[in-house]
Amino acid sequence: MGEAIVNRSVRSSRAKSLLHWSALAACLFAVTSLQAQDTFHLETSAGASSIRLAASDFKGGAGGGLYKGTFDTTLFSDLSSAGIFDMVSKSLTPQTTPGTPAEMNLGQWSAAPASAAMVAFGNIAVQNGRLVVNGFLDDAKNTQYPQVFAKVYNEEASEDSARQIAHRFADEIIFRLGGGTPGIAESKVFYVKLGGGNKEIWEMDYDGANQHAITHLGQVSLSPRVSPDGSRVAFSTLGKDGFQIKMFSLLLGRLVNFSSVGGTNLSPAWAPSGQQLAFSSSRTGDPEIWVSDPQGIVAHRITNFRGPDVSPSYNPKSGAQIAWISGRTGLPQLYIMEADGSGVTRMTDGGYATSASWSPNGQFIAFAWDRKYGPGAPGGQDIYVMEVVSKRWIQLTHDIGRCDFPSWSPDGRHVVFANSPDGSASHTRIMTMLADGTGKRSLTEYGADMPNWGWK
Repeated sequence: MGEAIVNRSVRSSRAKSLLHWSALAACLFAVTSLQAQDTFHLETSAGASSIRLAASDFKGGAGGGLYKGTFDTTLFSDLSSAGIFDMVSKSLTPQTTPGTPAEMNLGQWSAAPASAAMVAFGNIAVQNGRLVVNGFLDDAKNTQYPQVFAKVYNEEASEDSARQIAHRFADEIIFRLGGGTPGIAESKVFYVKLGGGNKEIWEMDYDGANQHAITHLGQVSLSPRVSPDGSRVAFSTLGKDGFQIKMFSLLLGRLVNFSSVGGTNLSPAWAPSGQQLAFSSSRTGDPEIWVSDPQGIVAHRITNFRGPDVSPSYNPKSGAQIAWISGRTGLPQLYIMEADGSGVTRMTDGGYATSASWSPNGQFIAFAWDRKYGPGAPGGQDIYVMEVVSKRWIQLTHDIGRCDFPSWSPDGRHVVFANSPDGSASHTRIMTMLADGTGKRSLTEYGADMPNWGWK
């Protein structure tokens, strides 16, 4: 969405052409119900949706009432957003508030109308300036040995601590009941924020809370990509030398060295090892995919074909393949290749594709696609997911405006993306959804674009 603004800032016709059509950026799955031709169904729960889970409001102790509302709301939201539970509505839960296992009457929770199979509960208090939370998960059907686990959390008392403890408790529940896949409640999303004529790199919690700026460069920055260990963010910034890859250390809070070269350099992507960075560069003329070390010192080209190559994305499961967008046959299409540039395979059969993002389990690629692109052709740019082996695909967004820049959550159950309801660049926002296309909700107001979900 934001590229339209950027295009007016780019002088070279080559960069204008590239930015016009490229996106610059960008588990637990069961492939079921294979249908005719090229569609399939994504199952995000892997059977765990049969678990009916109740989350009781926590019992407040001394000082705990100051933070109980934040904790209760965050915990319920995290569990509801996980996409793997049948959550019991708060209106159906018993009126009692159990704070300890001795106060828990499982019969009340397992009986109608709650009919819970599992119950999360506990207590929250402030002790010597510390927020102390005792959390429990009980199996409501196992009256003899009900406790699944118990956790104690102790942090400096604050609203943020209440949120973070709720995130950690939710992630523990999701891990225990969701097939052993870690939860994402503590994960972060990086994105581009428009402010005046500039674009800075911002960060937020997975649920849209705690939005704040990472960079303050006063320039146009695009396509943030956080490293696998969460220590650095690579992105591209428009300066006097055109677009160049920049590297920001989240540990040091400042830019660190990344070699600048000629040409337009865009859309960085980390290998899962954290030792290589792929990106698009026109340093030798035509925009091609290059791979370098994390400092940009040693770089080599892995594509060499007339037509722009942009938006690389490594297979995070193996690191052995790269998906990317290429205009070598005319309109941009989705391709995959081996990490050394061999074994090129075209994945899409037409239309106008952008923004490849490979799923954590290596089985799927999310991308933006206008399947009926062209003058007079009805259609629009939506988010699709393709199964790599079969090339079958499913459309995740429908009739909500222009969608772009999909990025997978670390657990592979969610996708974050940019959306503009009316197609205007200034009206772009960040949205999230389950990987089957359900549960869509906005994370930001207008002026946010190009999201990238952290690796963990």
